[in-house]
Amino acid sequence: MAKHTTLYQHGTLALLVPGLLKGTMTMGELLKHGDTGIGTGEGLDGELIILDGKPYQIDASGRVNVVSNSFTMPFANIHYARYSPLAELENVSQDDLNEQIVSLSKAENTFFSVKITGTFSNIKTRAVRKSEPPFHTLAQTASHQSIFTRDQVDGTLISYYSPELFDGAAVAGFHHHFLSNDHQFGGHVLDFQLDKGDVSYQLFDTFEQHLPVNDKEYMQHDFSSDDIVGSIHTAE
Repeated sequence: MAKHTTLYQHGTLALLVPGLLKGTMTMGELLKHGDTGIGTGEGLDGELIILDGKPYQIDASGRVNVVSNSFTMPFANIHYARYSPLAELENVSQDDLNEQIVSLSKAENTFFSVKITGTFSNIKTRAVRKSEPPFHTLAQTASHQSIFTRDQVDGTLISYYSPELFDGAAVAGFHHHFLSNDHQFGGHVLDFQLDKGDVSYQLFDTFEQHLPVNDKEYMQHDFSSDDIVGSIHTAE
């Protein structure tokens, strides 16, 4: 039976900081843990958004691709969708929207997911060009990102909220990814205005963290000298 109150995460954002970007889980394996999610490919190969069990990759050229079960990832979040209506909102900025969601959900100290379907304007997204081994650090790799914009677009935003306590394992606050209804635009969201949209959310009481223990580089890396939180927030 699907666990609708469990958020499953493969890898951590912290392991991306020093450049541990090897794909350590396949999409086929990830999809055993949910039907909705976000992530990135090996070498930070584009931005992923999973909707209704179908995994889409927005690559550095802006193309939207459906990836195979053999596609590998160093980091991803996934869950089984069972969203509840939270609000219908109009003409709100990203920052205002984030504040309203935290206030309405009353869930600042746990994990939850947000799904927004509607019309967005002045939306800016990004996707990173895939790097090859030996991998550079997160900051170096993220500097080779492509920026995409739309004046107005209809689509779906999937987001995960992580509490401050887990900054490093995830990114504290919201992590938004987007896909347009026509599947021609998307990526990791940097900024947007919500013209009109239905906002729903899903609360999690369990955070299932899966670590790549079979990856020797990860197991042997010393994270003590890495600026984990600073690098994550710079890249995000």
